[in-house]
Amino acid sequence: MSIPTEPVAVPDRVQRLARGAALTPVWINELGGITFRTNDARYIKWGPRHPELDVIAEAERLAWAAVYASVPRVLDAGRDAGEGWLVTAAIDGSSAVDPRWIAEPRAAVRAVGQGLRVLHDALPVDQCPFEWSVPSRLGDATGRGIHVPDHLRVPPPVDVLVVCHGDACCPNTLLDDAGEPVAHVDLGSLGVGDRWADIAVASMSTEWNYGPGWDDELIAAYGVEPDRERLAYYRALWNAT
Repeated sequence: MSIPTEPVAVPDRVQRLARGAALTPVWINELGGITFRTNDARYIKWGPRHPELDVIAEAERLAWAAVYASVPRVLDAGRDAGEGWLVTAAIDGSSAVDPRWIAEPRAAVRAVGQGLRVLHDALPVDQCPFEWSVPSRLGDATGRGIHVPDHLRVPPPVDVLVVCHGDACCPNTLLDDAGEPVAHVDLGSLGVGDRWADIAVASMSTEWNYGPGWDDELIAAYGVEPDRERLAYYRALWNAT
């Protein structure tokens, strides 16, 4: 994902969903999806139909997680043959990769690690109807025609089962003005899995967003010692799938 730096064409669907509100593009992803912020405290996530942009699945996960954790409230969601959309209520906070936090990487990285631990502790594994286990991820990859190397088909033993975020990269944690984690966004892959599946991706993403040397800081803020075997495995699985 990236913050738009050039003008963005507003899809007709988004214009209709905006209902006259002013629109500001805030994120673009590599699949052609765009997220807009409105000036009446909503976010509109739009994208072409794609297996990795399942807005209905995300809406279902947000509705479930909202009972236990701070996540966006779903206002509308739908799809047709060519596109999908998700409208959520805005949460008062800024992404951990907002320019302010890019300039304060230690505070941001620690907040992301702490926020991920809070999320894992809050979401009840035994109540979660969604899965993000290694077998489910391998099956999904196969269904999308992705060849996963044989050495990734046998994961390390599960350490601790949690309800994983599923895309715990730093941009998906929101911080308040004091730098405390207040919410999580983009939960389209949320499901039960080993906690290291999330920790590995969150810590790996620190290099993309803040530069090298911050991954162990995030892991410390989460509250565990680095497990190099599981980190290596789940990072490789993420990159492969």
